Amino acid sequence: MVDSPPESEQSAQPLPLTVTRKRRTLRAAGLLVSVGVLLLVCAAGIAVGAKSIPLSDVWHGLFHNSGTGNDVIVVDVRLPRTVLGLLVGAALGLAGAVMQALTRNPLAEPGLLGVNAGAAAAVVSAISFFGVTSITGYVWFAFAGAAIVSVLVYALGGSRSATPVRLALAGTAATAALFGYVNAVQLLDSAALDRLRFWTVGSLASADMSTVGKVWPFIAVGIVLALLIARPLNALEMGDDTARSLGANLTRTRVLAMVCVTLLCGGATAACGPIVFVGLMVPHLVRAITGPDMRWILPYAAVLSPVLLLGADVVGRVVARPAEVQVGIVTAIIGGPVFIQLVRRKRMAQL
Repeated sequence: MVDSPPESEQSAQPLPLTVTRKRRTLRAAGLLVSVGVLLLVCAAGIAVGAKSIPLSDVWHGLFHNSGTGNDVIVVDVRLPRTVLGLLVGAALGLAGAVMQALTRNPLAEPGLLGVNAGAAAAVVSAISFFGVTSITGYVWFAFAGAAIVSVLVYALGGSRSATPVRLALAGTAATAALFGYVNAVQLLDSAALDRLRFWTVGSLASADMSTVGKVWPFIAVGIVLALLIARPLNALEMGDDTARSLGANLTRTRVLAMVCVTLLCGGATAACGPIVFVGLMVPHLVRAITGPDMRWILPYAAVLSPVLLLGADVVGRVVARPAEVQVGIVTAIIGGPVFIQLVRRKRMAQL
């Protein structure tokens, strides 16, 4: 009797062509379903809010805006809020997926490189020292802070010899120092504390088309860049030695990945504040569905992350009518228990 090969050898054998095609078809179908769900959530974001508006009035406001009160709410408040939530959700999801591949850590998130801390430090400086008071004014400072900190972390991480561990340690050190600075400025400047308090919670409430117009170019470039480096990130996940043997340029891939995270997370944080959990939970959930292939993880994350963010925003507007709960609070409340359950599963998705 001939012994069957070990399980590890069986898993290493290539899958039959029919199985590969079936998996590809299922992934494509799942992505289409996800896009359909996203469209429904976007519609809910426009139709549902702190004030109840009939669907006929929502339709009238979108296509026959006559300047009535309900039309103004739909077109000038809910529509920009939904568009910004769509952009920010996609940006945070892609940034989290790229970070998890870059650090080979399924629990990584954009804040690991200090991007959120850099943006927050720049915004509190703008408020306290330059008197900036508008959301649109925060955008440029937050983006500059995120970019500077990303370059600093990469330099501290060893530049050409950077490794996931070094990058994570450098990011953690930068985050601790920068948030210490933020807390010190807030304690010394009560006006800065009052203005920054709402921003740091994470909210879409102040969204307008001006803010969308300032951040969408950065987020769009980051989205395109993330999709372009999907294949090199696949090689990077296998380890440095394997990636080199496959012809991947490790330094270039890591630099491009950090530029991508800076563009995506910097733009999103500038517009809405440091919203947590979206970039951590959604890519991990997607990996459990699609497997480790970044060519599928990235599109899924770009679609499902806005579903979570916009869904949480709608919930926050409904549960506290006529007031609302900021989306950053809702994502933490919803995401915390779900993610804890994922971590406790015996067969948690691995990189």
